[in-house]
Amino acid sequence: MRVLVTGAGGAIGRAVTARLRAGGADVVGLSKDPFPADGLAVVVGDAGDPAVVAEALRGGADAVVHLAAIPSPERDPALDVFSGNTRATFAVLDEAARRGVPRAVLASSYALLGMPFSPHELHPPYYPLDERAPAQVEDPYALSKAVDELTGEMVHRRYGTDVVALRFPFTADTARLAEAAAKVRADPASGARNSWAYLHVDDAAEAVWLAVTRPLRGFHRVFLAAAETLSPLPTAQLVAAHHPGVPVRAPLPGRRVPIDTSAAAALLGFRPAYSFPV
Repeated sequence: MRVLVTGAGGAIGRAVTARLRAGGADVVGLSKDPFPADGLAVVVGDAGDPAVVAEALRGGADAVVHLAAIPSPERDPALDVFSGNTRATFAVLDEAARRGVPRAVLASSYALLGMPFSPHELHPPYYPLDERAPAQVEDPYALSKAVDELTGEMVHRRYGTDVVALRFPFTADTARLAEAAAKVRADPASGARNSWAYLHVDDAAEAVWLAVTRPLRGFHRVFLAAAETLSPLPTAQLVAAHHPGVPVRAPLPGRRVPIDTSAAAALLGFRPAYSFPV
């Protein structure tokens, strides 16, 4: 199996390439900047440039994993965030699909719902959140992810490519999760925009592996998250305090994350292995 991974030099990208290689895949990385690649074949260039993507796909591929993106709207100009992210997604998926690559995995985001980066205080439509929850987009990053998912859906309809859009929450390694957990412990409100959700980067890599290798057809969008929140407080207490009045449609016992990840479990057989000790 040959897999192209864009954004291969990022935190998720490095974990994904390691997991794919451990599973026996021949991996080609695409990265905007050089990075220590440990023997990985890397094409350096912009994922939004079709010629660069074509070079990375020169040897063919059984799947593409598109992770390259500006990860937030907080530092770069809004136009760069939106246009850069959507251009890269279109370039990668369209180039791959026209070359007959049968599977694409797309890094979408919980932030697509609009809450994390909104200039206003937003509340979810209900808990537990699921893939039917309507977005409240107020920032260019969330907008780019909404368009990215539509691009994946279009590519499936036009070319027949099977596409999985993985909606990552805050995703990090153990050290960064420890920092985030300490912040949430000191100020539970700081985690409200993210629904106190997280995913360890190794679990993110496992989800990608499953999205690349599991038999499936069509276009799918699924939420991912660790089973429990980053807060030591009961989830029901957090929701009542920081999202008052939001309908709770199913019980949230203990520290259960208020995101329904059953679609990822059903489609991919994914169940997170990592639970951060708070």
